[in-house]
Amino acid sequence: MHDEGSVGTGTLFQTIALTPNEALAHLRSTREGLSVEQAQARLRTFGRNELPRPRGPSSLRQLLNQMIHFFALMLWGAAFLAFAGEMPQLGVAIILVIVVNGVFSFVQEYRAERATRALAALLPESTVVRRSGRKLAIPSAELVPGDIVLLKEGDRISADARVIRSSELRVDMSTLTGESEPVMRTSDAYAGPVDDPFEAPNVVFAGTFVSSGSATTVVAASGSQTRLGGISALTGRIVARPTPLRNQLNQTVRVIALFALATGVVFFGIALSLGTPVHDGVLFSIGVIVALVPEGLLPTLSLSLAMSATRMAKRGALVRRLESVETLGATTVICTDKTGTVTRNEMTARDIVLPEKQYRATGSGYEPGGTILTRTGRPLSESERSDIQLILQAAALCGDAQVEQRDGRWRCLGDPTEGALLALARKGGVERRDAARYAPRVREFPFESARQRMSTVHHRPNGAYEVLAKGSPEAIMPLCKSIRVNESVLPFGSDEQRHVSAQVDTLAAKGLRVLAFARREFANQMPETARAAEVEMEFLGLVGMADPVRPEVPAAIAQARMAGIRIVMITGDHPATALSVAREAGIAAESVMLGAELPEDDDTLGQLLMTNTPVLARIAPEDKLRIARALQGLGEVVAMTGDGVNDAPALRQADIGIAMGKGGTDVAREAADLVLLDDNFAHIVEAVEEGRAAFDNIIRFLTYHLTDNVAELTPFVVWAMSAGEIPLMLSVLQVLALDIGTDLLPALALGAERPAAGVMHRNPRARSAKLLSINVFGRAFGCLGPVEAFLAIAMLPLGAWLYFGWPVHPLPIMGTDKAVLSTMVFSVIVTVQMANAFECRSNPASLFVIGPFTNRMLVVAVVIEALTLLAFVYVPPIARILGHAPLRADQWLPILACPWLFIAAEELRKAIVRVRTPKMRLQ
Repeated sequence: MHDEGSVGTGTLFQTIALTPNEALAHLRSTREGLSVEQAQARLRTFGRNELPRPRGPSSLRQLLNQMIHFFALMLWGAAFLAFAGEMPQLGVAIILVIVVNGVFSFVQEYRAERATRALAALLPESTVVRRSGRKLAIPSAELVPGDIVLLKEGDRISADARVIRSSELRVDMSTLTGESEPVMRTSDAYAGPVDDPFEAPNVVFAGTFVSSGSATTVVAASGSQTRLGGISALTGRIVARPTPLRNQLNQTVRVIALFALATGVVFFGIALSLGTPVHDGVLFSIGVIVALVPEGLLPTLSLSLAMSATRMAKRGALVRRLESVETLGATTVICTDKTGTVTRNEMTARDIVLPEKQYRATGSGYEPGGTILTRTGRPLSESERSDIQLILQAAALCGDAQVEQRDGRWRCLGDPTEGALLALARKGGVERRDAARYAPRVREFPFESARQRMSTVHHRPNGAYEVLAKGSPEAIMPLCKSIRVNESVLPFGSDEQRHVSAQVDTLAAKGLRVLAFARREFANQMPETARAAEVEMEFLGLVGMADPVRPEVPAAIAQARMAGIRIVMITGDHPATALSVAREAGIAAESVMLGAELPEDDDTLGQLLMTNTPVLARIAPEDKLRIARALQGLGEVVAMTGDGVNDAPALRQADIGIAMGKGGTDVAREAADLVLLDDNFAHIVEAVEEGRAAFDNIIRFLTYHLTDNVAELTPFVVWAMSAGEIPLMLSVLQVLALDIGTDLLPALALGAERPAAGVMHRNPRARSAKLLSINVFGRAFGCLGPVEAFLAIAMLPLGAWLYFGWPVHPLPIMGTDKAVLSTMVFSVIVTVQMANAFECRSNPASLFVIGPFTNRMLVVAVVIEALTLLAFVYVPPIARILGHAPLRADQWLPILACPWLFIAAEELRKAIVRVRTPKMRLQ
């Protein structure tokens, strides 16, 4: 028996330059296939033809992870302290907050980590092979190197293999390369230079499709040794970077936790110094710590991000990870594909160039709507229509694509270039069905990369055979002996060739893909080979085609540039095409860098991309991973688009991976954070706008929460500073009622605030930008918080003076009178927080400029907050738990005056800020 371990791994590349028989010998196989014994031995050696499936976290583990991240751990600590402090109601309430938020986040992100699992779905369940000379259908998992696999149109390929026989085989490689045009595969040995097996015309890869034709292949690599397996392993090894929001949230929680613990310790010391028993001092300090923990911040954050994600979905961008919403706002570089993202991914024939005349076609894509006009825009005369009939017939007949209308949209089935030519022929009045009925096809010489052309043979009614050819001008022109000029056929001499070459250069300079057309008529005998058919042809003319830029893209790119975001276009196309599309889209570029020219050093590559190279052409999907890492190495926040399997590692590596919803693969979508529902670049910029608004909203409701914390802490400070002479006006349960019962909905409504008018007029925030910045601290602790705290604590002497005879009588320290004063202080905090919610909508813009009622959700939330306050005061069971007493109508008058005083103070501060810093942006 042969040494089975010597085949399989790494052999595909070695078979490219071999003949089919040599490749079979190299893989220790024959055209009759392996024997059953050989196949079983190799299966034991190489393993099953399955992609590695790393064990991801179970659903239970994912759910638990939502319960034990840093912020949740702080809340668990607060719940433990509540139980230790003999406040079980408080502990249960905090646990409910953790559980509800965890379940919500789990449901939102359930599918976030399934990229490598989606890869496995690309392999079919069964494959037709030849073993011991017999044709068998076996499970694809049992394929081994050396197996003979039989392929036909529509088959999904199960392993990397060398073609040993082919019949017009075309393979759709888009799942691996991102290029939608099927490629020709042959069995001939290939001696040309090959840096990548993808470039070899005699190999096929696992996960790709047979779009037409048939073939016999021999497996060279299976399972984890395939190209698809390598991508799977690479994708699985990439660890998603923590989002800027997660980093900042963890830092914020640390600051809050440290502040709460330090404050609790200080108050414990104060309580002991006042002679409070140790047990009571511990309970009191625990209450202070719990009071300073913003229990409502976590659910507010999650729900706010979810609402932003919902708005983005309505605008065509589906968010797969909630934190990605905010990361978009920090994006500094967008690396975008060209085809289908910047362009429509619908080839459109624009120009018809005959030797002495030029015409242009209207319309776009594959729709037959449109017409053909002269260069000056005049409708064609009858003689001009006659001039273009031959080239239109060649465009219709020399191709295999079909164009059909489905779901109200015209689509191309097959080569997009051929679909565009078919649409062009229809605009000129030539229908393939009628033309094919007049001159049916009897033979085809398919496109091959070495020939750069294809031709078809048609049987005409007079018995003659007509050969129609299309291809690159460089491939067609040398075949031509004559040229058709108007109604005459003239020799195709050097002057004529130079004239046609100049026409080609003119079209290419416009960024058009140029195809040349030719014909030849054989009187009696049908040519049997391409060599015999494609000689002494008649040159017909040129057609220039382009994939048009989406009409909304230039404005989106201009908006991104205004927002300080750099756009880098990455494509596998020709550099001239890439440069033309980039300029049409509004990407300023003087030159194009090719993939072969990328610097090997990542630092150099990153610097180059951030200076003067916004367009990269002939880029392999694997290079995207390097590009993402190089830019991240410079501290950039990178958004990367992709649609193919090979794009999955780069999408996972990028700070924001963006996959295509229509043209992309499942693998790319599963690896991405954001999916563009209609593959439109403009939605990326819209998503960035929503991301920036999300960060601003987090600042808004964080300021709102911190303001409340200052007011909640002040009664404890006053009690401690007065050595207990001034009664404590808030209990820990009242604080919890403020944080969750009344503050949650307005904070959530702040999270739904629409993007401010100037949000895209500023540069991206730095990755290191803090949630708890000096501005947030200054506003919450320097103005809003102190004003609210003063108004709340002032209600104690004011209420005692108005209703309980203070200072003649001492301040009530217990009973109904004390409950009334406590209820008044509580009510002031709630009503002032209503006003605070409106004021937190902007800084430093006046509330009355942006309109107090423009956020309808906030208006509804405040109304519900007011009703909740009334329930806390007047519903006996709730009031009894909170220690409240019902208020008389006259006791509400000073309470209701406080919000207006708060608004006046904050509007004054905003006015001063606007005068001192008139260019300060809106938030």
